[in-house]
Amino acid sequence: MVTNTVSFGGKTFETSIPDLADLNLGGSAAWWQSFLRAADKPKAPSGPVVNIVDAFCGSGGLALGVKTAVEASGRRAHFAAILDTDLMALDIHRKNLGSRRSIGASVATLVDYHVLGLGEEASFGYQPEVIDEALSGIGKVDMFIAGPPCQGHSNLNNHTRRQDPRNDLYVAATALGIALAAEVIIIENVPTVLNSHSNVVATAVGLLRSSGYGLSMAILKADELGGAQRRHRHFLLAVRGREIEPGFLAATASEVGSDALPVSWAIGDLLDTLPEKLVDTSPVATAVNVDRINYLFDHDIHDLPDAQRPDCHKNGTTYTAVYGRMHWDKPAPTITTGFGTPGQGRYIHPTRRRVITPHEAARIQGFPDWFDFTPPDVAVKRKNLAKWIGDAVHPVLGYAVALAAMSACANSHPVQDAA
Repeated sequence: MVTNTVSFGGKTFETSIPDLADLNLGGSAAWWQSFLRAADKPKAPSGPVVNIVDAFCGSGGLALGVKTAVEASGRRAHFAAILDTDLMALDIHRKNLGSRRSIGASVATLVDYHVLGLGEEASFGYQPEVIDEALSGIGKVDMFIAGPPCQGHSNLNNHTRRQDPRNDLYVAATALGIALAAEVIIIENVPTVLNSHSNVVATAVGLLRSSGYGLSMAILKADELGGAQRRHRHFLLAVRGREIEPGFLAATASEVGSDALPVSWAIGDLLDTLPEKLVDTSPVATAVNVDRINYLFDHDIHDLPDAQRPDCHKNGTTYTAVYGRMHWDKPAPTITTGFGTPGQGRYIHPTRRRVITPHEAARIQGFPDWFDFTPPDVAVKRKNLAKWIGDAVHPVLGYAVALAAMSACANSHPVQDAA
């Protein structure tokens, strides 16, 4: 067995799983590698239940990380509701992580709210209210987690209203978390959300603070938390009725930090996997892309020279990694929905003359082998896999934020005690 240890609230918790790691590998690298290679879902602890609502849930990357953190504390993660407009993604999430209710709707249609002001001075004109019957009856919510799209795409038809940041899905997610009276609210997005012309993060901060939440924000990096991928995400952590220092999230996440791990750590044992399932096959490359892949291997290089690139990716392009070959001994670049296409990024396998398979992409994204993207009763296509895997939040990020959230609940001062 290999054991992972976490401490917060004056308590230490240990999680042991079968040791499937490479020989001579120890510490968190061995635990997470064993986690990735596990074919069987680990048994949940028998401790208290943590009720979670997951909005914009996708296939469940963020949820998987939160669930792993909750179980590391000896508690059970229960998804009271999962919400997304992608009905097939909801099926994948539910079949792998379980959920009481699965709601295929836009978050903007589930909550009634009105925002006064913008930025950190924003507040609600009245208490936000859940207006979906299925969602309003789920009971106590311990954690509300959400990964809204980078830009709002509500079904409002008026152009002016679509441009109003108060209608942004980031703000809608904030309103829903508050309407559910969630003890903890976690919202993730790309780092550039901080540069949004509509300043939605500042508006969310104003709404949360005026609703009695303490909060902390940070940009977290998967490769600094033991992931084999350079993936950065902005996280907002809010806890109801608690004072939290601005730097709390970054400091707490750093406590579970680890050295970056190479691609070989994530997929080294998959080299000889037979292509018997969709997830273990690469798309058939065009003749010209076969030539480009062969050029990289024949010349033992990782970056395709301009002479071998199409005109649109030659001199002056900012996309220098396209048609690139991954490095076996370095973390992977960010996995996106284009991982099955050489022209979308550095997605050619380090040692095989092909792009990475969905299984390999999922491993690099932090999904364990027991997480089934192709259950027999769901008609999954390659484009579905690309979206569910490429758009996912790396679980190590959700794990670090959820541990920080539980630490804040256990150790921070109530708002009324602050003087």
